Amino acid sequence: MKQALEILLAGVVDYAGLFPPAALDMAAATQAYAQYLRDPAREMLGRFVVPVVRLREFDDAAAALLPRGASSEPWRLSVLPGPDLTADIDLALKFNCRHWSESEIGHAEIDALEIKVSTVQEIDAACSIMPRQFAPYFEIPIADDPRALIDAVRRGGGFAKARTGGVTEGAFPDAKDVAHFMTSCRNARVAFKLTAGLHHPVRGEYALTYAADAPRGTMFGYLNMFTAAVLAWHGADESAILSALLSKSPRDFHFSDDALSFAGHTVPAAIVRDARKNFIISFGSCSFREPVDDLAALSIS
Repeated sequence: MKQALEILLAGVVDYAGLFPPAALDMAAATQAYAQYLRDPAREMLGRFVVPVVRLREFDDAAAALLPRGASSEPWRLSVLPGPDLTADIDLALKFNCRHWSESEIGHAEIDALEIKVSTVQEIDAACSIMPRQFAPYFEIPIADDPRALIDAVRRGGGFAKARTGGVTEGAFPDAKDVAHFMTSCRNARVAFKLTAGLHHPVRGEYALTYAADAPRGTMFGYLNMFTAAVLAWHGADESAILSALLSKSPRDFHFSDDALSFAGHTVPAAIVRDARKNFIISFGSCSFREPVDDLAALSIS
């Protein structure tokens, strides 16, 4: 794999196996995550995603799997709070206290909260009570102009989050809305993550669930999304970003040790690295193997 592609995909998948369409139980999801941490493709793995209300269940299921010891690397968790954000922040803080490096129940750390919001007031209120050790990701609607919400996220020092699919075709946003979201985040200098509908590297028609008779629909590709975001960070306009989002050909994406290229736009590897650090952070997926295996099948290098 060329260096520019390695940079683009480092830590890219936040594993959300508890959520549809996989909807694994906690034991299966934690065992899968432990396995992926040893996988040859583990450099693509990011955080484990879990609702706050299931943290005690996580404690029980992951106790035998978590690392231990002062030199251990903790499992990094991103948690989804419920309606009572204050109470759930307290639960997250207590979780981190239970799971310090020398803990008998293993080393893990919540470092991100993913909060669904729809108003500036909700963002302001959440930021006013957010402890510094948590990065708040605000899932915002993007069908309408999201700039006021993104500006509120910027003022509060948070991150944005956009939903890019689901288990029905109607859950997928318009590509123009995604492109506008990306340029709005770039202009505000707000980093973001994506979630749902990104199991495959390149845009195309796929089954929307794992059922034998699952309906099919057009899904975004994560390679499209991250390439589009890198182009945005590098200053491309919305038409170029939209072109990257809509491409259905793996041959449109080119990587070398020095650069990423798409449709006449070339971005140096150093800018790709900067975009991944400061702009597009990750995407949530209920599968890790599907994004990894589908990329390998494309033989993109």
